[in-house]
Order: sequence, then structure tokens, then C-alpha cells
Amino acid sequence: QVQLAESGGGLVQAGDSLRLSCVVIGSVISDYSMGWFRQFPGKEREFVAAITWDGASTHYADSVKGRFTISRDDAKNRVYLQMNSLTREDTAVYYCAAVTYPTVPIGSWGQGTQVTVSV
Repeated sequence: QVQLAESGGGLVQAGDSLRLSCVVIGSVISDYSMGWFRQFPGKEREFVAAITWDGASTHYADSVKGRFTISRDDAKNRVYLQMNSLTREDTAVYYCAAVTYPTVPIGSWGQGTQVTVSV
């Protein structure tokens, strides 16, 4: 059974940076394009960023373009999301998932990691 585990969230101030990490257990991520999504309270989960299986291409939501960077380390079976210049509007639970590139999640979800940005 494939499991995903996100980590790296926390409470930060506006303008700070965070690096989220997602480890995939039970499968080899090198076969998959991967993505990050986030969910605001009371809202549907939304797309944030994606990276192709070979790392050659990335795609971002307009709201994070220029501030967030997705990357992957297949040797560690991990996907990362570097988040810079955080704003209160980035406060959400962040999830990773395999994707049909660029924005369609497939497979299972992890528990997510909470990111809270204070003003």
C-alpha cells in the first residue's frame, strides 16, 4: 500500500520561508509526476505545484508563481516545496500526491502538514 507523509509545516511570520517535504512509502516516485496541493478551511483542495516524473518541467498556480519552488529527489523518494515570501493567504494544510501532469491528483493522500502564516 502506497503511503505519503508530508512534513515541514509550522507557524511562521509573513515574509518567512518554509520547506515542505513529502516522502513516498511503498512505491518508487521516479515513475510518477508529483504535485503539491493545499486546502483552506471549509474549501476544496486546490492545486499548488507539480513536477514531471523526470524533473524536466514544473507548473505552478498563479498565486504561488515566483514564490514557491517544487523539486524532487528520487534517490530519497521525496518531493519538496520551497515556499518563500509567505503571506497569510498561504495558511492552509498542504498535501502531496502523484499527479497526471500537471494538476490532476491520482492515488492516495497523506495526512498533510499545516502551514500557518501570521501577520
